[in-house]
Amino acid sequence: MDILLQILTLLGAVTLFLFGLSLLSGGLQKVAGDGLRAFLASMTSNPFKQILTGIGVTAVIQSSTATTIMVVSFVNAGLLVLGQAIGVIMGAHIGTTITSWIMAVFGFSFNMADFAYPLILVGYVLLQNKKNQKTRDIGSIIIGFALFFIGFAQLRATAQVLITPERLGFLTTWTQWGVGSIFVFLLIGIILTVCFQSSAATMAIIMILVTTGVIPFKLAAAMILGENIGTTIAANIAASVGNVNAKRTAISHTIMNTFGVCWVLCIFPLFLKLVGSVVTLFGLPDPNTADLTDVANADAIQTSLLYSVCTMHTLFNVVNTLILVWFIPFIAKLCCMIFPSQEGEKEVHLQYITGGPLSTAELSLDAAKQEIVHFGEVVLKGFGHVREAIDETDPEKFEERIQKLVKYEEITDKIEYEIAAFLNEVSKGEISNISATRIKAMYKIIGEMESLGDSGESIGRILKRAQAHGKKFEPEMVKKLGLMLDTVERAYTAMNENLKVPYRQLKDISNAQNAEYQINECRNNLREEHIVNLENSEYNYQTGVYYIDIVAELEKMGDFIINVSEAIVKENA
Repeated sequence: MDILLQILTLLGAVTLFLFGLSLLSGGLQKVAGDGLRAFLASMTSNPFKQILTGIGVTAVIQSSTATTIMVVSFVNAGLLVLGQAIGVIMGAHIGTTITSWIMAVFGFSFNMADFAYPLILVGYVLLQNKKNQKTRDIGSIIIGFALFFIGFAQLRATAQVLITPERLGFLTTWTQWGVGSIFVFLLIGIILTVCFQSSAATMAIIMILVTTGVIPFKLAAAMILGENIGTTIAANIAASVGNVNAKRTAISHTIMNTFGVCWVLCIFPLFLKLVGSVVTLFGLPDPNTADLTDVANADAIQTSLLYSVCTMHTLFNVVNTLILVWFIPFIAKLCCMIFPSQEGEKEVHLQYITGGPLSTAELSLDAAKQEIVHFGEVVLKGFGHVREAIDETDPEKFEERIQKLVKYEEITDKIEYEIAAFLNEVSKGEISNISATRIKAMYKIIGEMESLGDSGESIGRILKRAQAHGKKFEPEMVKKLGLMLDTVERAYTAMNENLKVPYRQLKDISNAQNAEYQINECRNNLREEHIVNLENSEYNYQTGVYYIDIVAELEKMGDFIINVSEAIVKENA
C-alpha cells in the first residue's frame, strides 16, 4: 500500500510540475505577446540573429516546445519564411537548456519550495484584479513558477525513496548490455518526452536517476539524446493540421535533432570525454569515472553528475547548431522535398488558420489577419471574373464565366464561415480588451468581403436574365461599364494595400476614400447619361434596366470595400 501511495505521489508531483510549467509558460507568452511578435519581426534577418531570437524567446517563455509551436504557427500565418524559422528553432534548442540549469542550480542546491507558498499568495492576489489582464497574467506566472518548484521538490523527495537501485533493479540489468544499453536508454528518453510532452520533465527525471546512482552518466547522456528527438513530436502534432509550410517547419525540427543524435552516437565516447573535460575545469570530479559509493566525495560527485547532465544537454545543442547553421538552405530544400507544394491549394482553402487557436489570442489574431489578407486576394480574383463575364460574347464561354462567379460566391461564404469559426474559438479564451476589439473588427471585415462575393454572383444573375430575354449590351454600354469596373478595381487594390499594413500601423485610408469617391462620381455620371440615352432612344429600355442594375451593384461593391478599410482603422484603435 505504501508503494502504491508513493507511486501515486510521484505521478502527482510530475503532474504538478508540468502544470506549473504550463502556467508559467502560458503567462509569459501572454505578457510578452506583442513584444515577441516585434522581436521575431526585427531579429530574423540573418542566421545569427535567428539563433539569438530562438534563444531569447525560449529563455523568456521557458519552453522550447512552445517556441517551436509558436514558430510553426508564425510560418503557418506567413509571418516567417521557412529558412528564418529553421534558424529560430536552432536557437530554441540552445534556449531550452536554460530550464535544465535552473532546475540544477535552484532545484537541487536550494529548497525553492520554501519560498513557493508565499509566492502563491502573491500570485493569487494579482489574479483577483479583474480590471487589468496583464496583472492577472503576471499572477499566473508567479503561481506557475511556485507550482513548478513545489512539484519538482516533491518529485525529488518521492524519487529518493521510490527510485533506488534496489527498487529499479531491472534498470540496472539494462545498463549491462554495452552498446545496446545506449540505444535502450535513448529510446526511454524518447518515450518519456513523448508521454510528458515536456523535455523539462524528462531532464528532471534524468537528473534524479543519475544522482541517485540508478544509472551511470553514460546512459543518462543517452537519455538526453532521446529527449532531444522526443521533444520534436509536439511540433509535428501541432503542424499536422497546418499548411505545407508549417509541416516543413516542424519536420525541420526533427531532421536537425535526429542528425545531431546520429553524429554524437558515432563519437559517443569522445563526446562524453569532452563533457567530462568541461566539468573537471571547474574542479569537479569526472562524471565518466564517478562512483557514488565513495562516501568521502559523495557530495562533489553528485554535484558533478548533476552539472554534467546540464553540460551534456547544452554542448549537444550548441555544437549541433554550430554545425547545422551553415546548412539552413539545404535543410529547407530537404523539407520542401518531403512536403512538396500542393497545386491549387490557395484558391479554395484557408492558408493560415487551418488548425485551432494558437497559444495566445495575440498570435491567433495575427494568423487571422494573414488569412484575411489572403481573403482579399481571393475576392479580387473573383472580381476579375465579373469583368470577363461582362465582356464575353461567346455563349459557351459566357456560361463558364457565370459558373465561376457562382463558385467564387461559394468560396467567399466558406472562407468567411471558417474565419468566423476560428475567431469564435479565440474569443472563448481569456482575451484582453484590445483583442476583443480586434475580433469585432475582423468579424466586420470578413462580413463585408463575403458581401463582395454575393455582389459578383448578383451581377452574374443580371447578365443571365439579360441573356434569357435576348438583350445584349451595346458596345458603348460595355465601354462605360469598363470604366466603372476600372474604378472599382482601384478600390479593391486600395483595400488590399490597407489589409497588408501591419497591425496598428494603418492610420490613413485616403487611398480607399478617394477610390470610393471616384466610384460614386462614376455611378452618378453613368446614371445621368443613362437617362439622357433613354430619352433619345439610344438603346432598348429593358437593356438599359439591366445595364443600370449592374452599375448599381458595382457601386454597392464600392460601399463594401470602403467599409473594410474603415473597420481596419477601428481594429487599430
